[in-house]
Amino acid sequence: MAEETTSSFWDELTSPINLVLVSIIVYLVYKILRSHFETVDPPAPPPPPMRKLRKDMTVAELKAYDGTGTDGRVLLAVNGVIFDVTRGKRFYGPGGPYAAFAGKDATRGLATGQVAGNDKEYDDVSDLTADEVASAKEWEEQFREKYDIVGRLLKPGETPNTYSDDESENKKEQ
Repeated sequence: MAEETTSSFWDELTSPINLVLVSIIVYLVYKILRSHFETVDPPAPPPPPMRKLRKDMTVAELKAYDGTGTDGRVLLAVNGVIFDVTRGKRFYGPGGPYAAFAGKDATRGLATGQVAGNDKEYDDVSDLTADEVASAKEWEEQFREKYDIVGRLLKPGETPNTYSDDESENKKEQ
């Protein structure tokens, strides 16, 4: 009788379905034990937020903010307004699909739909069609909703404004 019990127990244990179930249980126990003994590095803290930049710039000064600087800041101008698009660095920063606009006046490129930076000293975009001007204005409005305004893109001979740190959003562009 003892031999019969041992034989039936062994038959039950070695049945295909039970072998699969035992294998799954052993695997799950292994995963649970392994997860308890592994050390998980805590995620790196996010970098401190950048100081808000408030400054009017010339085209030459704007070129320094193409995302390759030490602080990684990315600025671009649309219709004479400079925006800090660093939050959208994956689009406007180095290697992004719109990297050609980084550190430049993007008005002409956005208005015409051509992703190409403008290297002119100052582009008055007076030769754009009415539809292109409207398109540039739409882009400007989208940037105003999403990104911080840094200041104005200065025309040659124009003097920059002086901004204080406590200046409100409403005073930025007047």
